[in-house]
Amino acid sequence: MAESRTRTLAVAGAAIAILAGLAAASLSHPRHPAPARTAAQPAPPATYSAGAANPYPTDPTITGPAAPPVSAALTLGRPGAPVIIVEFGDYQCTSCGAFARDTEPALIRQYVHTGVVRLAWRDFPWVDDQSFRAAVAARAAGLQGKFWAYHDYLFAHQSPDEHSGLLTDAYLRSAAQRLGLNMTAFDRDLASPALTAAVRADDSFGQQLGVPGTPAFLINGQPFFGAQPLPAFEAAIAKARSQA
Repeated sequence: MAESRTRTLAVAGAAIAILAGLAAASLSHPRHPAPARTAAQPAPPATYSAGAANPYPTDPTITGPAAPPVSAALTLGRPGAPVIIVEFGDYQCTSCGAFARDTEPALIRQYVHTGVVRLAWRDFPWVDDQSFRAAVAARAAGLQGKFWAYHDYLFAHQSPDEHSGLLTDAYLRSAAQRLGLNMTAFDRDLASPALTAAVRADDSFGQQLGVPGTPAFLINGQPFFGAQPLPAFEAAIAKARSQA
């Protein structure tokens, strides 16, 4: 899967500019501290509208926070695709793992490879420090063109216990070795202040948007929460495409 993935930076421009404004309005509930962030429920409503029953009321006066740039390595799909899906994820989040293993491959086959959807990953490491280190490690792999391969490997071998302690630095290095990465470069980049800062910037951006947990998605700027089944993604993509 990873070998056929294209990687460019185009999503960081117009798409993220749209996301910053629309997502901030749609996810306008107050920021909560990191320990309160949990894995998103598997099937909440895909979008919300204003009203008394709306748990995440819109506020048209809110403007979006400045979005950090999206690394080219963390995107997948054709520049100019009509639908942009941004995922906020954590490598220890089991719901993120379920999405990566069960739903994302079908989305890639049906929509990314056909030029309809462009994917972008943003780090939202809420479980513990190992989540943060895994995020840095995946970006280090991305500097060698293997972000998506590393992403897929971590989720394919994920522990069912989010607090298992599996993702030690030794484990992260062993994953890099299995994927054939240059270990001298990987070790150097795993200690990179720039990659650490990039992960922190994504996490801060997600918190400013009010992302409640992982996985959380923005589909052309509209919030979509949880590892929902494929038909729910198909419906959200069809709606986004019709409005593009």
